[in-house]
Amino acid sequence: MAKTNIYLNFQGNAEEAFNFYKSAFKTEFSAPIMHMKDAPPQPGSPALSEAEGKMVMHVALPILGGVNIMGTDMLESMGHKLRIGNNLTISLEPDTKEEADRLYKVLSQGGSENVAPHDEFWGYWGVCLDKFGIRWMFNIMK
Repeated sequence: MAKTNIYLNFQGNAEEAFNFYKSAFKTEFSAPIMHMKDAPPQPGSPALSEAEGKMVMHVALPILGGVNIMGTDMLESMGHKLRIGNNLTISLEPDTKEEADRLYKVLSQGGSENVAPHDEFWGYWGVCLDKFGIRWMFNIMK
């Protein structure tokens, strides 16, 4: 079943923030926190420092009414810099790749910072910043 999540970006303190949210909402993480060091190395990407390896790659926490907040730490070594405008993303989980592609095609028109949906080690993923400055993520888990 398709769903929508709110994705939050942090600059090194995602785990601290999500532990705070966990206590505030009195819920548990949907799965163990995945750290950067847990991901397989990506061809052409620089090696992670020990500190970067401890940063959060992905975390998910149910909050209210079936909504999840998810998050990650942005890595400055990969050119990521947290700023207002990229600190929050609406994460869509369509039922099919075709629906993800359709939504991406419509929402990315006239936008920027586009990465077309494609296969990643965890699933089918893409992102865009629409022409109104809203960031959309498309994700279908394997």
